[in-house]
Amino acid sequence: MEIESQSLTACEVAPDGNTVVLGFTDSHGKPAHIRLSLNQIGALAMTLPDLINKALRSRYGDDTLRYAYPLASWTVERSSDPRTGMITLSTTDGFSVCFSVERELRQTLATALASDDLCEPYQVMN
Repeated sequence: MEIESQSLTACEVAPDGNTVVLGFTDSHGKPAHIRLSLNQIGALAMTLPDLINKALRSRYGDDTLRYAYPLASWTVERSSDPRTGMITLSTTDGFSVCFSVERELRQTLATALASDDLCEPYQVMN
């Protein structure tokens, strides 16, 4: 079954936390919703950034484009695993993503961020 969405109307978490409900209006103006398990919504969250970039590149015919979110704040925390820390990146509109980061990678990231060469067109990757 293919459903064309006209607008997203709601994003809700079930009281038990096991499912997420996405509400929308279909192309005929009828309300509809899709219920996804926690695992499914996690998989969707991991897939969406790449899909957005592919759509953007296809739409404008430019393989260098990426959808970039403006960073408003970040938090570095300890993890329950002593070998890793957690870094949460957040935007002004409430979007945030938390990454677990091993010590060596944190040091590499810190060095890259502290570099004065950010004006140069290059990438630092691990």
